[in-house]
Amino acid sequence: MASGSSERALARAWDSDIAYSFRSSPLTMAAAAFTALYLLGAMLAPWIAPQDPFDLKQLDLLNAFLPPVWEVEGKAGFLLGADDQGRDVLSTILYGSRVSLLVGFASVVLAMLLGIGLGLISGYAGGAVDAFIMRVADVQLSFPAILIALLIDGVTRGLISAQRHEELAVFVLVISIGLSFWVQYARTVRGLVLVEKNKEYVLAARVIGLPPALIMLRHVLPNVLGPVLVIATINLGVAIITEATLSFLGVGVPSTQPSLGTLIRIGNDYLFSGEWWITIFPGAALALLVLAVNLLGDWLRDALNPKLH
Repeated sequence: MASGSSERALARAWDSDIAYSFRSSPLTMAAAAFTALYLLGAMLAPWIAPQDPFDLKQLDLLNAFLPPVWEVEGKAGFLLGADDQGRDVLSTILYGSRVSLLVGFASVVLAMLLGIGLGLISGYAGGAVDAFIMRVADVQLSFPAILIALLIDGVTRGLISAQRHEELAVFVLVISIGLSFWVQYARTVRGLVLVEKNKEYVLAARVIGLPPALIMLRHVLPNVLGPVLVIATINLGVAIITEATLSFLGVGVPSTQPSLGTLIRIGNDYLFSGEWWITIFPGAALALLVLAVNLLGDWLRDALNPKLH
């Protein structure tokens, strides 16, 4: 019985409009496949990477600046070449992607939780509460997200020691980026709540005496999640780029725990001396990842838009 129900549910999901939209777009399927492979490679880095770039016992300075394996001076075992410390570039990309993806996902989740919560309260409560939250959002929108992140990171550096900041670098990045992106979620959710709260199902919930918090979470929230998921998908790429930018500027994760942005910054010092592979390959990996995520976000936005069906 349970097996039959599961099969019917899977069949309905496979025949849904969203699944059909996904199957009918080869570009979206390619983006999803690339993103899945990228995530899998990052998660399995300790097992599939040719080298652990953070294990000093595996590093040899004699391998520094080795070109990719297809070049004349290339060496087997260093498919994409080596950096200034003799670290395999492919391995640094796999390990660095773990940090970039962790910061990206965590910051988006933080921004979602904060933005959805404030948007629900603002739209449902209205009045002075709504005005205050939206004015705070308007003030934050007047500053670029990267500037907000730099400000939060700078304040953190002033409050704790440099050593402690390096230990908490990933956590600080998540907070900095997450607090930079909550406004989009809050404004979107607020607008949707203003529409939903006057509908009959919400009025009926009020009549039977349900508390406002329960009404917002159980009845209103499920009906506003579609646009939020679209924003989150697109913001994932923006968050990864923001983390890379901060790390490139030297205010992200330390060089002992590099992300893709840190790898690009390290390679940039040697770009014009001929060692192009140190920065080009991490940069290409970052660009392809963000492109794939953005393509998925565009598809999801179109798939969830009823006007396009």
